[in-house]
Amino acid sequence: MAETIKDLNPKAVWKHFHDITQIPRCSGNENAIAQHIIDFATSLGLKHKTDDVGNLIISKPATTGMEDRPTAVIQGHMDMVCEKNKDTKHDFDKDPIKTKIEDGWVTAEGTTLGSDNGIALAMAMAVMEDHNIKHPPMEFLFTVDEETGLTGAQELKSDFVQGRILLNIDSEEEGALYIGCAGGQHTILKKEFDWTHVHDDFTSFVLKVDGLRGGHSGLNINDGLGNAVKLLARVLYNLKDQFHYHIAEINAGSKHNAIPREAEAVIDVPSDKTAELQNTVKEFSRIFADELQFTEKNVKVSAEQTTKVQRVFSTPFRDQLIGVLYAMPHGVMAMSQAIEDLVETSTNMAIIETKENRVEMLTSQRSSVETAVKDIANKIKALGELGDFEVEEGGGYPAWQPDPNSKLLASCKQIYQNKFNEEPEVKAIHAGLECGIIGEHYDGMDMISFGPDILGAHSPDERIRISSVENVWAYLLEILENIK
Repeated sequence: MAETIKDLNPKAVWKHFHDITQIPRCSGNENAIAQHIIDFATSLGLKHKTDDVGNLIISKPATTGMEDRPTAVIQGHMDMVCEKNKDTKHDFDKDPIKTKIEDGWVTAEGTTLGSDNGIALAMAMAVMEDHNIKHPPMEFLFTVDEETGLTGAQELKSDFVQGRILLNIDSEEEGALYIGCAGGQHTILKKEFDWTHVHDDFTSFVLKVDGLRGGHSGLNINDGLGNAVKLLARVLYNLKDQFHYHIAEINAGSKHNAIPREAEAVIDVPSDKTAELQNTVKEFSRIFADELQFTEKNVKVSAEQTTKVQRVFSTPFRDQLIGVLYAMPHGVMAMSQAIEDLVETSTNMAIIETKENRVEMLTSQRSSVETAVKDIANKIKALGELGDFEVEEGGGYPAWQPDPNSKLLASCKQIYQNKFNEEPEVKAIHAGLECGIIGEHYDGMDMISFGPDILGAHSPDERIRISSVENVWAYLLEILENIK
């Protein structure tokens, strides 16, 4: 039995993946991982180039006898989502990811693992160094800042990539070939507010919803997971009917593409109503546990006394804020009529932050139909305007329209059938893949996305199936050898 991930098969892939986990690489902090790849490529005598934003491309000549085949591009992103459990001590700016092996999976200790998309980097590096692999002329494209808005791909220049066959290793289901993805945008609501005085006969509490699983706001949006912001808003709204209270602070979430796992508000409650507060907390713990019993086993609501606050939101702003939060849509808005079981349109209530004199909310919309993205974003805009919030829209990225007649798809389906004696599933994904943007930049780019089984991406539950990595690696080698 393997003691560390470096002992797993295929050893070359897991060796590189281990090295990648030792390098901090949150979005916007990809310099170290890029330099690691550059140093590795240079040691192999391979050429590289970077662009103004930090995207990196490595070139490798074809193996003997395959020089006349078209150039293939292996593509992945260098950044990772950096999330940890609240009780986990980890500094993503300097600490390595601590990996462990559990029941056939590799996971991390209280943090995201970074298999999204570190496994693509590891496989690419394993291809770079192996002289026994048969392959056409190769380019290895590594982009930056995918997780916070696909901005690296958006900044690609027309002459940066020469190949027109692209293998994106950023999907998370073995045996599935993805040929389309959702487009999307962000909608941000902001509002400045006035502070007001506190009452001496009030007691301050931290009202918290936690214990949720979180997850990817595209891939997991139809899994019935709890959104901590929405659950907290529900408690706050119901408390208004019981007694007068104030809010001094509210915060939740940190990533636009993650469903919030924890949310908390600092509230000031009449001292003679603290028992009533605790009864309400217990009641909503029971309600949420019952409603989410099949998806969230550990959901919890709590209220712990804290240091007396010195100022609170005005009551009119409190009511506007709670009303907008409670009415804010979240989850699946429509299912696809074209592809079975595919979410067509969704929205994620992702982040809320209290700053010096304003509150900001970030929501994220996705759809495989461009007009539907705008429609749900407009609904959130209208809601914000009703609450007198300033609305800002941005972060847009295009959908990748499926091409069922793709020559690459036909080849990859046949290669899979020959390798595993079964047909792969052909799918589209309700998430933003860089393929949509890359296809806009490079005319004639034939693309496909695949990858090993990864569960819980963008959350500390993230894990990657060991056997699946081995199968996908073997499949990748077959593609490189047989693609025409």
